[in-house]
Amino acid sequence: MTLVMEMIARLFKQPYAPLLPLMLLGCLLAVVLVGIYLLLVVPAQDRLAQSETDWKAARSRLAQHVEAKRVRGDLAQVLAIFPEKRDFAPLALGITDEAKRNRVSLPALTYRVEKPEAGLVAKAIFQGSVTGRYEDLRRFIHHLETAEELLFIEDLNVVGSPGKQSDSVTCTIRIVTYLRGEAEQVPAS
Repeated sequence: MTLVMEMIARLFKQPYAPLLPLMLLGCLLAVVLVGIYLLLVVPAQDRLAQSETDWKAARSRLAQHVEAKRVRGDLAQVLAIFPEKRDFAPLALGITDEAKRNRVSLPALTYRVEKPEAGLVAKAIFQGSVTGRYEDLRRFIHHLETAEELLFIEDLNVVGSPGKQSDSVTCTIRIVTYLRGEAEQVPAS
């Protein structure tokens, strides 16, 4: 112990002795600063990084929800275009009436509905032979394609009559539309 005291006494006799308390204070402040950094600043930075990650995830989920809501609205608008299942029979009558208005013969229009395995709409198919003058058939097809109901001409084959010189043309036509259920809604998810 006396040896330590002698060393301290010798240190205080040196010319830099007045700086020793300041150096000791500087070292003490450096240790306190490192302790504050490790105990307060590093955990605060970790919490900030975690908060930023959570915020970005929440913004992403919000953007997905907004997009899903927009898509549901768009899907509802598209489904509103399709005729309902209860309008299927009047639609077939409307096609035959349109043929009569355009002076086209549509003797047998067959139709069937394909039930969907999954989805909101069923596919309705109208099929038959139409006969008439070219101009009348063209007008009939134009009226079908521009009808208020959403109708697609999926297949149109001209059936030729070899040896006959006539101004009438016979075609087999396949018209498709999609039917929505009466109580079906756009799914929530």
